[in-house]
Amino acid sequence: MKPDWASVDAETVSRLQTIIRFDTRNPPGNELPLALYLESVLKSEGIQTALYEPEANRAQLVGRIRGTGAARPVMLLAHMDVVGVERASWTHDPFEGELADGYLYGRGAIDDKGMLAANLMVMLLISRMLVQSEKKLARDVVFVATADEEAGGEWGMGWLIDHHPEVLDAEYALNEGGRTRIIEGGRTYLAVQSAEKISHVVTITAHGSAGHAAIPLADNAVFRLGRALDQLSRYSEPAMLTETTRQFFARLSEIWPNPVEKKAMTDLVARRGENKEDGASTLSRIPVFNAVLRNGISPTVVQGGKQFNVIPDSAGAVLNVRTLPGQSVDEVVERMRAAVTEPGVAFEITQRGQEAPASDPASPMFQAITESAHELDPRIAVVPYLSTGVTDSARLRRLGVNAYGILPFPMTQADEERMHGNDERVPLASLHFGTRLIYGAIERIAR
Repeated sequence: MKPDWASVDAETVSRLQTIIRFDTRNPPGNELPLALYLESVLKSEGIQTALYEPEANRAQLVGRIRGTGAARPVMLLAHMDVVGVERASWTHDPFEGELADGYLYGRGAIDDKGMLAANLMVMLLISRMLVQSEKKLARDVVFVATADEEAGGEWGMGWLIDHHPEVLDAEYALNEGGRTRIIEGGRTYLAVQSAEKISHVVTITAHGSAGHAAIPLADNAVFRLGRALDQLSRYSEPAMLTETTRQFFARLSEIWPNPVEKKAMTDLVARRGENKEDGASTLSRIPVFNAVLRNGISPTVVQGGKQFNVIPDSAGAVLNVRTLPGQSVDEVVERMRAAVTEPGVAFEITQRGQEAPASDPASPMFQAITESAHELDPRIAVVPYLSTGVTDSARLRRLGVNAYGILPFPMTQADEERMHGNDERVPLASLHFGTRLIYGAIERIAR
């Protein structure tokens, strides 16, 4: 029995507007009122729920539709918290969910309340379908809404893993982390995140003589740091392919509109070929492709000095280093040291990320996502994707869950870049596509 999508679309918009009106900016988060709303919606349709409160006004909600147990559960995951806003720079109220020109505006419309609303609707649709058909699914469908994702997840997924790992027992999970991108020429690709880069923190410190600023010093630590960072800016890690990125570029090349970039993708993934380096060089000029081809090095914080007339004896910078799966951050730092010849400069790894195994891009879950996408758009390309960002999926993968990241709403790059920015918005047609995509995937994998 197919849902009445016209009424579902209207309900989805209304649910998302309500969800956006809960101010869950993190810090401080304050997800509890939103969790209570979600709990009331699920309970009103007979769906079992469990509410967890790790500290005051923070919450996680788990909902469950019971199956026969013939297969392990499938999880629908989204987070309730959002990043902050600069209200003066918004043309629509960020916490109202206003509709204009075919868009729904609001903080979290893309990240991640849009997916939260879509997941909620999928749970309601499945529950209604089961009531009407008097059937049961082969596996549980588990709805998980977490706190604190935008601040690292200590009070969210991290807390659930530490205190209630049993609720996360699942064979598969759908989460944020991918993209559904509309490209030049009108074609669309769905990038399903099946692996992530690993985020580390490296500190570079330059040392020199301290003194009065009235007497310039040749070994001024601030100048040394500047020269070291300049040398580092001209160094890049070698390009390399993982199995995920090999499949990503191979499948993307089939629909890519730019002939030069299309050829570069084909050359790059060729098992044997003389043009691999040329292909990597061409794609490296595109920042989003460059980021998945190599270990990344990004300075983010510069520190040094306390007073205008005092030369400090040290100055430093914080680097975010993101390694490809299987790559050693220690070896990356050794290559960085070799690239910086400025004397008096030291590198230190101050925070190490944890690697997680990749999810299988040939699994029944990936196939269900693909089939659901092709039902909606037969020309869409579905590709496995290595995410440069960090999501809760990595934690789930370390638990043995095959987690897949999707941003299920087809968008241009310009709209996607509003995420965490001003006037964040989701096209209404894309919101409805995303709800249908998730419903189709879950209906296929759970039946």
